[in-house]
Amino acid sequence: MLDAALLIDGAPVAAAGAATFERVDPVSRQVVTRAAAASIEDAIHAANVAARAFAVWSATPPSERRACLNRAADLLLDRVDDFCATVIAETGGTADWARFNCRLAASILREAAAMTTQIVGEVIPADRAGTTALAMRQPCGVVLGMAPWNAPVTLGARAVAMPLACGNSVVLKASELCPKTHALLGEVLAGAGMPDGTVNVIHSSPEKGPDIVEALIAHPAVRRVNFTGSTRVGRLVAEKAARHLKRCVLELSGKAPLIVLDDADLDAAAAAASFGAFYHQGQICMSTERLVVADAVADEFVTRLRRRAERLRAGDPRDPKAVLGAMITEQAARRLKGLIDDAVLKGAVLIAGGRQEGVFVDPTILDQVSPAMRIYHEESFGPVASVIRVGDDEEAVSVANDTEYGLAAAVFSRDVPRALRIARRLETGICHINGATIDDEPQMPFGGVKASGYGRFGGRAAIDEFTELRWITIRDGEQSYPI
Repeated sequence: MLDAALLIDGAPVAAAGAATFERVDPVSRQVVTRAAAASIEDAIHAANVAARAFAVWSATPPSERRACLNRAADLLLDRVDDFCATVIAETGGTADWARFNCRLAASILREAAAMTTQIVGEVIPADRAGTTALAMRQPCGVVLGMAPWNAPVTLGARAVAMPLACGNSVVLKASELCPKTHALLGEVLAGAGMPDGTVNVIHSSPEKGPDIVEALIAHPAVRRVNFTGSTRVGRLVAEKAARHLKRCVLELSGKAPLIVLDDADLDAAAAAASFGAFYHQGQICMSTERLVVADAVADEFVTRLRRRAERLRAGDPRDPKAVLGAMITEQAARRLKGLIDDAVLKGAVLIAGGRQEGVFVDPTILDQVSPAMRIYHEESFGPVASVIRVGDDEEAVSVANDTEYGLAAAVFSRDVPRALRIARRLETGICHINGATIDDEPQMPFGGVKASGYGRFGGRAAIDEFTELRWITIRDGEQSYPI
């Protein structure tokens, strides 16, 4: 049994009334974590503590902030085994997935550390004699970050790394589905030498989550909000933030297309499609959900992809040989099976997979997918690749853009200028030419358009999200005024 306390003012604490909730292992169905269930008063207290710490952390020199973030990265990597065991138990992900999460999270912390000395302003020519005009960036206050369960270490680190680098204090609202994983991240950050209260972690029971989030967004010290998760919940977060005039960064659902043109390297495209559609059971916002394939090469491409899919099988993530693990809940697996069955009923051809047993769903390929099917439109968030055949480049662009979402995309072609022309027409925040839809580097401007959200995490782009830009003037000598 794992225990996950709240982290407030640098120390683990129980929730008011010692309230707790439990997280069940999706595979064994045994309780694996007992977490503190915060009250609204606990959440407000955490925000108050963060507001107090902001005065100290925002005045901390960038070299010290950089050192703290780098120490946090070191501590995280020292505890990879702890993170791996917890990610497996709470989310059903494999050890390989957990280790990847830790490596990328450490890189995110190091990139944020490097950004502490890149928060720059400029001198703007003033149209008044004897005046120096400055555009200055400075920390904005307390940042509320909300991280999901699907890439818990990576996205937990991303929710707080750049806000901290910019001099803000943070409250991390942990996911109810991986409370201990996010508690471990809090321990790592608290142990890195930041002033007490700079980083706070709040857990809540599923039924109390919306009230806790609303109270934190409404708190006057909270000046920025970032959320990674579903579009459904993201809309609610955005509405609450707008009511209080709080700026948001939202990274939401996706329906990523991978376009295979008639001159593509089919082996490379099939490898990218298999990785993009099936890695981590397709439970990544950038997962390849739609394969938009030119008719001329569709049969051969599907054959090559089928060979790859048939080598993969979902299984117990505790098995060292497991390549794919469990879906987050049996409910999610059953919903995915419903999408598969609906597509087959309406004319899709099941090329591979389709098995669902409890939380396990084998990699599945559906060919001849059409707009009449639910899976054409709905985010599946599971290991299913839908093949949509098209006649030419124009139809490929039209099909790729025929979705409310717009996070990631990919285009495969040996003619790079042709692929680039298509990439520029795709309504996504991210596009990779001759690469998988799943990709992330901490210094890149990561985010989507349309119903996939707005704002950008990563590198210099995130500095704008988590600082205030202020105009300050210095005037020399006497000034004249009209009255």
